Amino acid sequence: MYLSGERWKPRASRNPRQRSNLLHKSNIEAAMNALAATNRNFRQAARILGLDSKLEKSLLIPFREIKVECTIPKDDGTLVSYVGFRVQHDNARGPMKGGIRYHPEVDLDEVNALAQLMTWKTAVVDIPYGGAKGGIGCVPKELSKSELERLTRVFTQKIHDLIGINTDVPAPDMGTNAQTMAWILDEYSKFHGHSLAIVTGKPVDLGGSLGREAATGRGVVYATEALLAEYGKHIKDMTFAIQGFGNVGAWAARIIHERGGKVVAVSDITGAVKNQNGLDIPALLNHKEATGTLAGFSGGDAMSSDELLTQECDVLIPCALGGVLNRENADSVKAKYIVEAANHPTDPDADEILSKKGVVILPDIYANAGGVTVSYFEWVQNIQGFMWDEEQVNRELKKYMTRAFHNLKNMCKSHNCNLRMGAFTLGVNRVARATQLRGWEA
Repeated sequence: MYLSGERWKPRASRNPRQRSNLLHKSNIEAAMNALAATNRNFRQAARILGLDSKLEKSLLIPFREIKVECTIPKDDGTLVSYVGFRVQHDNARGPMKGGIRYHPEVDLDEVNALAQLMTWKTAVVDIPYGGAKGGIGCVPKELSKSELERLTRVFTQKIHDLIGINTDVPAPDMGTNAQTMAWILDEYSKFHGHSLAIVTGKPVDLGGSLGREAATGRGVVYATEALLAEYGKHIKDMTFAIQGFGNVGAWAARIIHERGGKVVAVSDITGAVKNQNGLDIPALLNHKEATGTLAGFSGGDAMSSDELLTQECDVLIPCALGGVLNRENADSVKAKYIVEAANHPTDPDADEILSKKGVVILPDIYANAGGVTVSYFEWVQNIQGFMWDEEQVNRELKKYMTRAFHNLKNMCKSHNCNLRMGAFTLGVNRVARATQLRGWEA
């Protein structure tokens, strides 16, 4: 039981499933590694572009860091406090954009790294946003729906005057969903009037966009198609291994299967399954929905989740956690292509090892940008007061993802660099140009 006024913090004494969830999430050290890797990639891109050192420093420093304490009554009447963050990284190209995650290991370093990544990501796909990210340190599964609602509303009350339709537009992330966004919309509207465009990823009945749920996974597939086309290949001719079978991984697997691709292995926190002849993805999705686990699926053989990353396949798609590809396993990776559907799944050591092996890596700041792109479409629809059908959403998403890939490739050719640096130079260059045009030294 929580004492009155107690601040929540993770405890080693939680039940095994909760401890497993904690272990499967990047810890504070991993968050710092993500921030260090992001800064390293940014600085390398800045050197390639020849940016002025003062401008480089300006682009790296966040516009604003917000830390708030959210105290709520639990259902049993006791009080508990949670710490919430919102990092607003850059607004040179438009309102800042980024998710809000509820997770026990949310901290300022992790949020900072993800906010910065959002700045470059939105610039890579050329949507008029800057980057932001937020979160609350909590275990959402331990809170009732009413407690989650109270926590969300208090967090919104603390930051409502620092977000806005033309300032900072939040979205769902790990541990949050469309319902969370509906609560933020309602609470924000109490202060500022009816404001549909204040958040994206909302329920469709409250102005959410059709196609948003599948957007990140669908964007991954469009990105993969664009990459393979460069090598004269097609999805239907390739084999795929997908790490993570949540929203992104499940949608990517489903769409790849529909396009004739062969998904030979899938894993998540509940287990892993493989079939060299190709898994029946619709059947696997039904099994997961019915049982809550990948274990026991009759259409494939069980295997260790650790084996997924080194599975024999043409294309490896990590869709779960950061830092899963590292110096310990990179040399054993057999895939010819890696499509980073997760944020920062490949650490710098693995990047170097895989590059020497000739593995082509499609970087996260491009590959998983489908979600924020359709969030942009949702924001546009809300402002216009005119909703699109799903076919139009998907058509526009493919156009943005395909165009971004060609722009990224052009940067690779101009600067003789790999795809990761092509993406970073594309994104950083666009933000730097916008910053200079606005008169950043005035």
